[in-house]
Amino acid sequence: GVVEACLLHMLKRRAAGFLRSDKVAALFTKVGKTCAIAGDVCRKVQELQQQVESRKNQPNGQEPLKRQGSTTSKTPVLTPQAIKHIWVRTALIEKVLDKIVQYIVDNCSKYYEKEALLADPVCGPILASLLVGPCALEYTKLKTADHYWTDPSADELVQRHRIHGAHGRQDSPSKRPALGIRKRHSSGSTSEDRFAASAREYVESLHQNSRTHLLYGKNNVLVQPKDDLEAIPGYLSLHQSADSLTLKWTPNQLMNGTLGDSE
Repeated sequence: GVVEACLLHMLKRRAAGFLRSDKVAALFTKVGKTCAIAGDVCRKVQELQQQVESRKNQPNGQEPLKRQGSTTSKTPVLTPQAIKHIWVRTALIEKVLDKIVQYIVDNCSKYYEKEALLADPVCGPILASLLVGPCALEYTKLKTADHYWTDPSADELVQRHRIHGAHGRQDSPSKRPALGIRKRHSSGSTSEDRFAASAREYVESLHQNSRTHLLYGKNNVLVQPKDDLEAIPGYLSLHQSADSLTLKWTPNQLMNGTLGDSE
């Protein structure tokens, strides 16, 4: 969307097409007449659009008969967002978007007004250079709805913060030990089990899962429970669920499983 906004900035009416509502398509089509790379992208986009249209026209998502036995097993499923930006998206996936933008910058007088972004002697080349990186990536597996659950786990974040703060505090371990809870006053095994289960549930919540997503974690955050008590170091974490944000803090002793005689 950002690249399209740059491409459309002060585009000449002739280049945009007088009657075409999709001005990005008009620009790519016009550039494709003199730029072979852009011409290839135009053909690929037209094929994708024809496949999407044929999919819409087939009852129950059946494939057209003429495509049976073709090398493509099925029509690609494109989201509305992908269809909206299909020209830039296709050029990006084909790793030629930077080359097309560079060609447009080199021939900007044909397509843009003098005050346009791509006609600027500094901004135009910079935009083309910025696209080199994204065009070097392989887009073979795009992100899905649950991609954030596969990000680095909270366990790794906990260890990073502890290693970083280990030289400053003796009570900050270098690695995360198993959780074990000991209480000073125990009225029975039921109370201990309930307390241990609650603590275990909190530590498990630091890991990303289908219910919550860890946004931020910081070790050795000092909290003073009462005015007459000394500040206690602990682990602060920010979690996101479907409908809320939750801020959590737990003492290092509880994280370490060494509550000892502490209240």
